[in-house]
Amino acid sequence: MNPTWKPSAVRALAAVGLATAALSLSACQKADASSAPVPVATPEAAQAVRVVAARTVQAAPSEPVTGTLYPAQALQVGFEVGGRLAAVKVAKGQQVKKGDVLAQLDSEISDAQVAGAEAAVAAAEAASAMAADVAARNVKLQQEGGVSDLQNRASTATAAQAQAQVLAAKAQLAQARAARRRHELRAPFAGTIIDAPEQTGATVGPGTPLFTLEHLDTLLLKTTVAESMRSRLKPGVKVRVDSIGARTSTEDAVVRNILPSADPATRRVPVELAVPNAEGRFVAHTLARAVLPMGEAQAAQVVPGSALSSSNGDHVFVVSAGEVRRVDVQVLERREREVVVLAPAPLESVIDYPTPGLAQGTRVSVK
Repeated sequence: MNPTWKPSAVRALAAVGLATAALSLSACQKADASSAPVPVATPEAAQAVRVVAARTVQAAPSEPVTGTLYPAQALQVGFEVGGRLAAVKVAKGQQVKKGDVLAQLDSEISDAQVAGAEAAVAAAEAASAMAADVAARNVKLQQEGGVSDLQNRASTATAAQAQAQVLAAKAQLAQARAARRRHELRAPFAGTIIDAPEQTGATVGPGTPLFTLEHLDTLLLKTTVAESMRSRLKPGVKVRVDSIGARTSTEDAVVRNILPSADPATRRVPVELAVPNAEGRFVAHTLARAVLPMGEAQAAQVVPGSALSSSNGDHVFVVSAGEVRRVDVQVLERREREVVVLAPAPLESVIDYPTPGLAQGTRVSVK
């Protein structure tokens, strides 16, 4: 008799067959994977860099500062007395000497006052001479008994009073002449006329500024330094000054004043530098920069400005045994294309134009 298969038994056998097939396929895939070649990591190529050598110089620690150039002397001048402006004797930009006449007021009234004072002096002197003559004759007459002692004393007093009137008249004449002189405005010092009236006829009051006079042969660069730097800066030291707006410089500027009181707003110490300007190369009231020496000269090294990095402190990168090494430096002076630095050791193979990716220990090759 043929056995009868139940559906559940058929499904069980089918499941066993599928599982066996799956195991066989997995085994084949593992075998194929184990037989495939394993990729080998290749070392990354070293970055190529350009290096330069530093040169040794003698340099002193310095502090770059910026300030404004002011005239050594500058003044707005006007008449001490009022009146009508009659004449202007100078023009803007003109060089004047001390005592040169800049302008004149109308002197008609002043001249009349001087003349009146001179006449008063003449009259007082005449009266004084007559009184003195009477007093002298009375002295002789008293000796001869011709006048009394009282009359003699009275004539002597009258002569003294007349002499006092002469002195008063002369004082008034001196005052009138002084007022007349003040109708001429004269330069208080040699310099350049920066501003002047362009027409006459206006009535001006006492003390009204009419002219601006500046002495420009020497300029003052006014700047400030940190309080910690004050003790290192010495008066009389020569300083290099460069104009910011023009290609003008000088090595002969001198530290003139180091003020002992700090600026209340910035807490920095004001410093004044005398900048020679006889040739007129610098322009007053413009900006300039200076490099202030802050100590004695010492051995330093010069590298291109493009080799200096300032992230997390001033430093340069050098190549040593094919690797990058960071060297911290102290900047003494910043020039147009170079920097003067102090380093713990001679700088050789300094990387120029370091890229942001460079770091301590980075493998590099030299171009």
